[in-house]
Amino acid sequence: MYEFFVAAVIFLCLVAASLGMLVVSERLPADYRHDETHSVIRLAANIFVVATSLVLGLLLNSAKNTYESVDRNVHAFATDLILLDRNLLHYGPEASGVRQRLAAYVRQAVAGTWPAKGSPVLDDRAAELLLEDVGNALMVIRPSDPMRFELWREAHNNLQSVVKRRWVLIEESEGTIPAAFLIMLVAWLVLIFASFGMRPSRGAGKPPSVGQGSPASGRKTALSRLVQS
Repeated sequence: MYEFFVAAVIFLCLVAASLGMLVVSERLPADYRHDETHSVIRLAANIFVVATSLVLGLLLNSAKNTYESVDRNVHAFATDLILLDRNLLHYGPEASGVRQRLAAYVRQAVAGTWPAKGSPVLDDRAAELLLEDVGNALMVIRPSDPMRFELWREAHNNLQSVVKRRWVLIEESEGTIPAAFLIMLVAWLVLIFASFGMRPSRGAGKPPSVGQGSPASGRKTALSRLVQS
């Protein structure tokens, strides 16, 4: 919900900048509405366009890489849970208590990640305690033959991988864009959209040069024609 609010505020700022500049540009003095002034503004806006496009491209690439990394780790996390449960099942009735604790952890993790109400909580202390309980119950088991020892060792490795993946997912979920960086980027976009509303006045050409069209030059031309006649 917070992301939609920020996007709506940025959209309103950009629209307000464009429409506001349309109104303000009509009230500016004529000296600020010539073609040369408009060209300078366009040139400056193009610089911000290039810089903003580069920054947005880097942000999109970073978001894409983060999404792919999270998706890959989620699949690996689920695979380790399945393999852990399969190894415990093959171990026999002695591991049934560990499987029950593992199922309780999965239910708590799913409820915290996709809650019916409220925001997701990946760093759930209750889920962490349940996962630790799974490890403690697994350490209590003493394999009685080489085959069960191999299953126990694989289950222990799967559990360590589950713990590692869990913390990796928690760390990846906490990455956010710094507020100062976001404000700077929005300010650039506002300047770009404001330049779209800046337009030269109708009939405005080049600004008059020094002395061109002034009363003094007109009188001088009239006097020179009178002398020549």
